[in-house]
Amino acid sequence: MPKLKTRKAAARRFKVTGSGKIMRRKAFKSHLLQHKSSTRKSRLSKMALVHETNDENVRLMLPYL
Repeated sequence: MPKLKTRKAAARRFKVTGSGKIMRRKAFKSHLLQHKSSTRKSRLSKMALVHETNDENVRLMLPYL
């Protein structure tokens, strides 16, 4: 069976936890930060889990995850 290619853009965006769940970064933290509260910005800084409905698509993009 031939080797499968990894989607490199997805490989940069997603990490795996020890239990096998996929982590992602949250959106809306790149610019226009002056009007967002510091509480909101700190919440956006944290990692989040990929939702179960998108989990299969991410795993297809990263076959050797």
